[in-house]
Order: sequence, then C-alpha cells, then structure tokens
Amino acid sequence: MPTYEYRCKGCGHEFEEFQSITAAPLKKCPSCSKARLERLIATGSAVMFKGGGFYETDYRSESYKKAAKADAEAAKPASDSASKDAGKSSDAASKPRAGASKPAKAGAKKGD
Repeated sequence: MPTYEYRCKGCGHEFEEFQSITAAPLKKCPSCSKARLERLIATGSAVMFKGGGFYETDYRSESYKKAAKADAEAAKPASDSASKDAGKSSDAASKPRAGASKPAKAGAKKGD
C-alpha cells in the first residue's frame, strides 16, 4: 500500500497517510477539521525491482552474447597460452628419444 501526502488548503497542515490505492482521497483535515485537504504528488516514492530479470543485460540478443564471448576470449592474457606451450616443449625435452639407449638398472650384471 502506498503512502500519500496531503496538505490542508485552510491551515497549511501537511502529513502523510498510508492508504490503499483504491481508497478515496481524504477530505477532512485532522488539524483544523475543515474539508480542504488536497492530495499531493509525492517526489520520494519509486518502484524498486529486485532480483534477476529486471536489468537491461538480462535480455541481450544472441548475436550480442556471441560477440561478447568472442571479445572475452580475445582479451584473455597471452601468458596463459604461452605457459601451456612452454609446458609442452619442456615435457618433450624430458622424454627420451626413440632409439636412444636406456640407462642400465642398478645391480644388473653384464652378461646376464
């Protein structure tokens, strides 16, 4: 239920009244008891939407979402891909090459 502001044209008394939207405006001033009240347009009230679904970005088109995803992927730091490539080259360097001799096991005798 909204809060309405009233002002008496007779005595100048101003007050707020908590009323239903369908309720008739008050006419009688509680201060001077004259039927000279007028309902004012309040400046402090506003409709507040909370939760998902009320923001402009919640209803973006599919083409916008695809373009934003492509921009985000392009903006990723190059260091991530460079470190992955560096890891691959170091793994390859540590692996033995085909045809290379394997080191002998400890305790193995020649001729066995």
